[in-house]
Amino acid sequence: MNSLEKSEQLEPRKPVFQDLNFQIICAVTLIAVMGVSSITPAFPQLAKALGIDPQNLGLLITVFTFPTVILGPILGVLADRLGRKKVIVPSLFLFGIAGTACAFVRNVDSVLVRNFDLLLWLRLLQGIGAASLLSLSITLIGDLYTEARRTQAMGYNASISSIGTASYPTIGGALATLGWYYPFMLPIVAIPVALLVLFVLDNPEPKGDRNLKQYLRNAGKVLQNRRLFGLFIASAGNFILLYGAYITYLPQLINDVFKAPPATIGILLSSVSVAITITSAQIGKLSRHYQPSTLIRASFILYAVALLIVPFMPSIWFLLIPTTIFGVGLGIGFPSIQTLLADLAPREYLATILSVNGTFFGLGQTLGPLLMGIAFGFGGISSVFYAGVGFAIFIFFVFRYCTCL
Repeated sequence: MNSLEKSEQLEPRKPVFQDLNFQIICAVTLIAVMGVSSITPAFPQLAKALGIDPQNLGLLITVFTFPTVILGPILGVLADRLGRKKVIVPSLFLFGIAGTACAFVRNVDSVLVRNFDLLLWLRLLQGIGAASLLSLSITLIGDLYTEARRTQAMGYNASISSIGTASYPTIGGALATLGWYYPFMLPIVAIPVALLVLFVLDNPEPKGDRNLKQYLRNAGKVLQNRRLFGLFIASAGNFILLYGAYITYLPQLINDVFKAPPATIGILLSSVSVAITITSAQIGKLSRHYQPSTLIRASFILYAVALLIVPFMPSIWFLLIPTTIFGVGLGIGFPSIQTLLADLAPREYLATILSVNGTFFGLGQTLGPLLMGIAFGFGGISSVFYAGVGFAIFIFFVFRYCTCL
């Protein structure tokens, strides 16, 4: 029995959110979700300052998210074999240094394209630093907590993630009023967080004495578990619906149908984060009455209901109904997926499995706008949400099949 397990026995009533280890994990989570939403408010000014065609600004997001898809599983294997800190600490330093360096790219001697290329390379490096952070923050929760406390920690961590996702656009927008490069200075906070992980975080580390070939063979066998595959598909489904129907095309519907200004669109988009935050904070209580698999299935029913009613809303503020329903679905679904993954994964393969899951939600982020764009091309804006309904129902049945053994 390690010291952490002993301390949990000695202090079983201490709330998870008061645990210093958990607070450091939440700090890592806030860094992990910083890289996109904090800088997008500066994009119009950035395009003007560097002479960039606005249609190319999306590359700043693509090059940042791409490393997660490719490197996630590799970094997970390293974290299982070498230790969590040996991956997280260098990742945080790289995130902080490369991200902050973006703020110092300037229009010098009219070398506009070269400056944008430099910015893209720095964003790629920052994305490499970010690739493991979200998955390994969840891995640390799996390492440190068990049973009800693990579920509670997953819920609180999802709430913190949602608060960051909702807050960063506002923070980035405020900083962008001073100059396009100020939001790019936010990643510097990753450096003190790295020092906290290195010197303060108290977590059990894997021994790292296994043969690599044998480890990969055994990890491959673990990943063949049908229940794990169902959870990976559910993770990808979450992000296909979130990034496809919700983030990409709900603003388009609001603009086309209700002619709303950007500020109103921002409020409606933020409402889902509020719903996620409130709901995921209650996941510990819900888990006492419902199994995680039940909550995951319920989340896809809620997605289907929310997307189905979007085209029928008679006025703009009625859209708060489907956005809240959608947020409740994410609030119960996302942390339940993480909890069930941590429960199913052997500890020695935990980082690898959660990193593979990270690859799946990275795929969801990438494929969501593409798939819903195809639906838009076939039938216009309403067809996006009807396609989302069909997709949510499809994932519901796939997940049910994979988990009903």
